[in-house]
Amino acid sequence: MRRPKVCRMILATCVGSFIIVVFYFQTSLKPAAEQGSRRTDWQGKSGRSPLQTLYEGDQLDLSGAQVTHQGRRQLMEDACHTYTRKKRVLIPEDLKHLIVDDQHGLLYCYVPKVACTNWKRVLMVLTGDGRYQDPLKIPANEAHVAGNLRTLSEYSTAEINHRLRTYLKFVFVREPFERLVSAYRNKFTRSYNTAFHKRYGTKIIRRHRPDPRPEALDRGNDVSFEEFVYYLVDPHTQREEPFNEHWERVHSLCHPCLIRYDVVGKYETLEQDSRYVLQLAGVEAEVRFPASAKSARTTGDMTAQFFHNISPFYQKKLYNLYKMDFLLFNYTVPDYLKFK
Repeated sequence: MRRPKVCRMILATCVGSFIIVVFYFQTSLKPAAEQGSRRTDWQGKSGRSPLQTLYEGDQLDLSGAQVTHQGRRQLMEDACHTYTRKKRVLIPEDLKHLIVDDQHGLLYCYVPKVACTNWKRVLMVLTGDGRYQDPLKIPANEAHVAGNLRTLSEYSTAEINHRLRTYLKFVFVREPFERLVSAYRNKFTRSYNTAFHKRYGTKIIRRHRPDPRPEALDRGNDVSFEEFVYYLVDPHTQREEPFNEHWERVHSLCHPCLIRYDVVGKYETLEQDSRYVLQLAGVEAEVRFPASAKSARTTGDMTAQFFHNISPFYQKKLYNLYKMDFLLFNYTVPDYLKFK
């Protein structure tokens, strides 16, 4: 059977803080030992890295999962070829969402509102040298503290390219509008998120609410979903500053057309896909991915209710904004949208 193509990055030159790379695809893997003294100790019990286990494995009974994930990789690659006109080079800013696990040869691109807190907890267990045993005993706020986990942007150019070439790269994605509604509910309807209310809510109300009350302008704590949508599709918003990571598009956070991910997990199959990654890493006996509480989860039906009062004109503009995430990760246009 033909081995799936693996994206390889080769350093061309380095100018200042910019990493200049070129891409090509190869059909075989080079072992990490080629780095000489930089060898890592993340080979599993079989003597293989997670990346080798994925593409060369014959000992794990994962045929169904392998077919699923090969299909996701191929679809993503096809969408990149179809809808990306030209590639650009990666810069360090592009790599801030890629968390590195040097002990097990893993690169995880975290996407807010797609179980990233629990994945950060799991990686803290895996990289913590015994400091952590149970992911759920790690407070959520501690999982997001800068410095608890290393990101790829912190490494040298040579180290970055080595890890991109030899580590298992994975990302978890979610239906784009469910993720967007989840972000809105969490950041704008919870009384404790005063920092978001001040930082974004006051701006949204000032720009997109006719005759706002002084209290609303001061607190920013009653932004409606419609106002949030107006803010997102307003061209001035992104000209002023990048989107916040909680509503930034996955393709802008993780750059799947520049970095070829080996595993694309989905929120809709979170338990199975997380188990698959941990099996590839050979750590399924050491740590389990925490089960998520489903009672407060943003569902498709709930998302449809939020979109009920959004006009077809703004539904279309919002869809166009998130269109690449729909295409890259095989999400269909929701039935509740009225612009079709």
